[in-house]
Amino acid sequence: MTGAGGGAGAVPAVRPDAAAASSCGFGAFVARARAAGTLVVQPRMGMADPLRMRDGLRATRDAKAVTVGTVTLDSYTRTGDLEAARRALAEGVGLNGYPIATHPADTTRAVLRGVADARFPVQVRHGSAMPEHIVRALLAVGLDATEGGPVSYCLPYSRTPLREAVAAWQRSCELLASTREYGAEPHLETFGGCLMGQLCPPSLLIAVSVLEALFFRQHGLTSVSLSYAQQADPRQDEEALTVLGRLAGELLPDVDHHVVLYAYMGVFPRSPGGARLLLEDAARLAVRAGAARLIVKTTAEAHRIPTVGENVRALETAAAAAAGEGSRPAPTAVRGPHAVRGPHAADRLDRLDLLDGLEALDVADTGIEAEARALIGAVLELDADVGRALVRAFAAGYLDVPYCLHPDNAGRARTSLASDGRLLWSSVGSMPIAGLADDGPRPPILGSAGLISALSHVQRTYDDRAADPSAVAPSAAAAAASGGVPGTPRTSVPPPTTSTPRRELGLTT
Repeated sequence: MTGAGGGAGAVPAVRPDAAAASSCGFGAFVARARAAGTLVVQPRMGMADPLRMRDGLRATRDAKAVTVGTVTLDSYTRTGDLEAARRALAEGVGLNGYPIATHPADTTRAVLRGVADARFPVQVRHGSAMPEHIVRALLAVGLDATEGGPVSYCLPYSRTPLREAVAAWQRSCELLASTREYGAEPHLETFGGCLMGQLCPPSLLIAVSVLEALFFRQHGLTSVSLSYAQQADPRQDEEALTVLGRLAGELLPDVDHHVVLYAYMGVFPRSPGGARLLLEDAARLAVRAGAARLIVKTTAEAHRIPTVGENVRALETAAAAAAGEGSRPAPTAVRGPHAVRGPHAADRLDRLDLLDGLEALDVADTGIEAEARALIGAVLELDADVGRALVRAFAAGYLDVPYCLHPDNAGRARTSLASDGRLLWSSVGSMPIAGLADDGPRPPILGSAGLISALSHVQRTYDDRAADPSAVAPSAAAAAASGGVPGTPRTSVPPPTTSTPRRELGLTT
């Protein structure tokens, strides 16, 4: 494929630019930060103008935090309508992201030159069900980190048949994996833990995240990350992230991997204070539950596309909250039949009571792990090829995404939101998880008014908290209950940032 002025086809599609490829190791960078006890924070950022995109990357790199860069693509590139992207650039029409397959490859190399390196790797984010043209374009400019998945970028965002998306993602994984021949270590992040953004119970998010990561490994990737989106109840999220990390360690033992948490992806608080509180809680959650990277949101999220400055402030706010959470004394581990222990003990030995060498985060077992294991197992039993198994699983209703209207989704599963914010199944359809987390009668299926109320639950909760500065964050109450240090009332002023200097996360010998 060839973009304007030579575009992605200017160099062989599967051979990355040698200088850039040798210096950008996304997974390795995150691993070094994790070993240093620092949460990596990352914005969503994409501008069509190359100079503005470069300025955004530089500002992200220079933030008072340990960061990785993002190049988010425009909608035309996501859907493969490159002619429309070319027209928009020629006519000066605004785009909602960076058209990597349309700008000449030399232009994008100039955007990255002197910015993207081992101390500041850059990931391409896109949202495409059919991403081959995007993978070819990013490889042509020397990048080798991206994200998505055959399910997570098909069902919520397109009408593309799932079978076609699986085939396209197989080819894309193989393109990425081919760069290892030239000394690169490409990285692919599954978006499976973010299906629909909200109102999807954790067990399904975990199952799809793990299954997509297994798909990536099957097609040659050896560095992956597994996503999970913050929901409405921090204790449920702690359990979910702990389970995700444990299953990843168990099922991907031969793959470099980490967990990435997304700050809440639903209706965001309208007040700056409420938005800041929600982001801070996401950062604290990431630290408590062992996530290595956090995708941030800004105080402008409910109103418009954020500026570069707002993104930088969000990065620094999240880093400060994470540093504060990391400095809390660790609770004493309590072993028991209902304990769910965290995944990354080897990376945080200084904070552990070394009972069985497991992380000292204990959360109630509400059945998330049993459901996730049942879903993963049912899918993998359908076919030795993970892609074919995914197609068959959706056809049989063994995987069923609530409120997803894609033709290949059964559409029988429904959820409800408890008063404390926990996500519960109202109907599991044909998924093989009935009775695995039986806490009594299932809540009723939401009507239109109940659905609207559930969708705005987090926004209302955090805006109300921001309006009452004496309120104590739920995460502080949870910390106190588990033996940590209770939090103090939150204010609208973020605490000072402390983070590992970026120079300590550079190339190692």
